[in-house]
Amino acid sequence: MSILQGPWHWSIVGIIIGLTVPALLIIDNKRFGISLTLRHLCAMCVPMKIKFFDYDWKPYKWLLLFVVGTMVGGFIGNQIFPNPNDIIVAEDTKSFLAQYGINDYSGLVPSEIFSVDKILSLSGLIFLAIGGFLVGFGTRYADGCTSGHSIFGLATLQRTSLIATISFMAGGFFCTHLILPYLLKVIMP
Repeated sequence: MSILQGPWHWSIVGIIIGLTVPALLIIDNKRFGISLTLRHLCAMCVPMKIKFFDYDWKPYKWLLLFVVGTMVGGFIGNQIFPNPNDIIVAEDTKSFLAQYGINDYSGLVPSEIFSVDKILSLSGLIFLAIGGFLVGFGTRYADGCTSGHSIFGLATLQRTSLIATISFMAGGFFCTHLILPYLLKVIMP
């Protein structure tokens, strides 16, 4: 069996992701974090002068290329080496989601909630627009995202990254166990 067939074990991928931190620090003392890329992109593209975007973004070109490479690599990897295995979902989760008509586990996310035809629906508005806004707001408020804090920040022993990562996890558990069931009752038939 080829190493490129099927998904790699999480520990191998975790080690590879973890090695990006010392590699970036050793190569050129660079910090890793994906959320700032949007700011750099806006600073590059916004023609008007907005103070938040008024800075020299050129030293961060490498990060823009890193994000583009991540997206292209993910797309190519999925097209050339798709996962031959079914997505594994716990039976308790399946029975919980079945109450709301969610039964499709063929993709990474349930198509009953996240699909092109759902974008203009109530569920699309809540999960995509409002959820996207909250993620963006939280990322800016926390001064970074999960990749910056949980990968780079924890690896470099930053206390604020530990607090942010604990907050990300607590928020995820809170939303999964308290908010999501309520939203599914309201928006799903």
